[in-house]
Amino acid sequence: MKYAILRSGNKQHKVSKDSVITVERLKSKVGGQILFDDVLLYVDDKSLKIGKPNILGASIKGTILEHPKGEKIRIAKFKAKAKYRRVTGHRQYLTKVRIDDIKS
Repeated sequence: MKYAILRSGNKQHKVSKDSVITVERLKSKVGGQILFDDVLLYVDDKSLKIGKPNILGASIKGTILEHPKGEKIRIAKFKAKAKYRRVTGHRQYLTKVRIDDIKS
């Protein structure tokens, strides 16, 4: 089984061919191609490559499927005996990417 670990948006994702991952919002249109060259690890049936910190020449191609928003996170602030209460929320902008090809 061939897979790789890539870094996107300061997070690491384990990917293989035809897998779908959700990363932080990328500035490309839906249906467009994206190239990840920040590959940290590459595993094939016969070989293992570990980057220090990246693997030179390795890249991962993907297709952008959609730009959804994540779940709402509720943020509450409270101070005792001061009648202070604030409730806000946050929804992260995300991008779904289908992995098309992994090159080492």
